[in-house]
Amino acid sequence: MRRILPVLLAVLTLTLGGCGYNDFQRLDEQVKSAWSEVLNNYQRRADLIPNLVATVQGAADFEKSTLTELTNARAAVGRIQVTPDMVNDPEAFKKFEDAQARLGGALTRLLAVAENYPTLTATKQFGELQAQLEGTENRITVARGRYIKAVQEYNVLARQFPTNLTAMMFGYKVKSNFSVPDEKAIAAPPKVDFSKQKP
Repeated sequence: MRRILPVLLAVLTLTLGGCGYNDFQRLDEQVKSAWSEVLNNYQRRADLIPNLVATVQGAADFEKSTLTELTNARAAVGRIQVTPDMVNDPEAFKKFEDAQARLGGALTRLLAVAENYPTLTATKQFGELQAQLEGTENRITVARGRYIKAVQEYNVLARQFPTNLTAMMFGYKVKSNFSVPDEKAIAAPPKVDFSKQKP
């Protein structure tokens, strides 16, 4: 019996080494880290919006509906309870993604409307805020890219054989990932109509 026990332990160790348990731990931590980076950059954007709104409100006759839309979108994002486990809840993740998309759209519209106010866009404060927002949007894009890659690696491990058996045994579920907002619109080729151009 004493001779068989070391052999059984060696076989058990080799079997567990190939089960993917440690890989799940490593990749789960990568996903959490990437998710934290995404949240950090979205929070930076949300923190810049009150300063932008205050700057824009100073412009005479600025479209109030645009400011209201941005303020409401930011408030909707703030009402979402964000947790590390959100990546394991597709419904909560989708709500978060939709709220961030609405906020991004409202911010884009505000900046587009601001172009109609040259005295506003010429101010140093507006220019600095616009530059900070552009930098933040770039950081959001990079952070989302890292998150997408981390989730892809994790999800492949959770779905492939034999590690999918470990996933089932320990409850490792596929994690939510960002989606393309309107895939059909992106897939459609652009329509060009030269008949409306002036000679």
